[in-house]
Amino acid sequence: MAADHRPRGESDSAMTSKTNPGNFFEDFTLGRKIKHATPRTLSRGDASLYTALYGMRFALPSSDAFAQAMGFSQSPLDDLLVFHTVFGKSVPDISLNAVANLGYAAGRFGVPVFPGDTLSTVSEVIGLKENSNRKTGNVYVRSVGANQRGETVLDYVRWVMVRKRDPEAAVGAPVIPDLPQAVAVADLSVPEGLTLSRYDPGLAGGPHLWDDYAVGERIDHVDAMTLEESDHMTAARLYQNTAKVHFNQHTQKEEPLGRRIVYGGHIISLARALSFNGLANAFKIAAINGGRHVAPAVAGDTVYAWSEVLEKSALPGRNDIGALRLRTLAAKDRACRDFPDKDGDGKYDPAVLLDFDYTVLMPRRKETP
Repeated sequence: MAADHRPRGESDSAMTSKTNPGNFFEDFTLGRKIKHATPRTLSRGDASLYTALYGMRFALPSSDAFAQAMGFSQSPLDDLLVFHTVFGKSVPDISLNAVANLGYAAGRFGVPVFPGDTLSTVSEVIGLKENSNRKTGNVYVRSVGANQRGETVLDYVRWVMVRKRDPEAAVGAPVIPDLPQAVAVADLSVPEGLTLSRYDPGLAGGPHLWDDYAVGERIDHVDAMTLEESDHMTAARLYQNTAKVHFNQHTQKEEPLGRRIVYGGHIISLARALSFNGLANAFKIAAINGGRHVAPAVAGDTVYAWSEVLEKSALPGRNDIGALRLRTLAAKDRACRDFPDKDGDGKYDPAVLLDFDYTVLMPRRKETP
């Protein structure tokens, strides 16, 4: 008979708790810093899978030759692959018990990320606000992603609605951080050594450069993509995003939608991929100014997107690159040209999934003598 090595008095039904249940709202305190597990080394395989998931066609992260003509040693990884990886690190500590990820602000991309780089994330709690139902609260965090050399690759703020463990638990007075409406142009990071003297718009996929866009212009990206259950779950696993709402159909069937909810960042990447048709020369995302997941998406929804040019700025000290601040909306099961974003009362059209405000870099036309 095998020896029983259980501690004295422990019954067959006893179960020790060494698992992580995630943080609830009352577990967060202002100023708390969280060093997230697990560092993640990104490879060309990750880049290929990202392309397979979204059909991304932007030339810079697609081609070493194109990137080398712009002064890079090789093609950098897609900016949103970096975003999702940095974001995913924070999920087990910040949003495992989330009801919804609510928004983004003050996002600034730093040094480029290349295959072989290892990313890690640290977050700081900068705001807390209990909701009126006392069952949830909003947690504001600043998350910073860095590479193996300690260089910042992304610094951004997000806020998320998190369940309380005990609705009756007392919490402190609300603190809501003061966040900028947009990242200042002077604070945008341009990759070191970037040159556009050999930039080829034909290879990039479109003739339209920074000079050709106007503030207020709207671009219907025309194409669409239907969400598949396997795709959105594969994406969340790629980013090591462990949020229960994306995977656990057993518990989600009791929720109002009765379905696994698509990770909101999956919609952001789909919208960015669709925006290639009309914004092919927007070769880099420099900032995430703000964003809101207006409504959840589930498998079977078909995603469309359109963009509006909010601002157009020259970059200090550069006459070859300009910045476009864009507002991209994604909608489900309805072509974007067929509806306004909001009605007369300021309410979103029921089809809208995402309202995303970000800044891209784009080549300017060469000055003629």
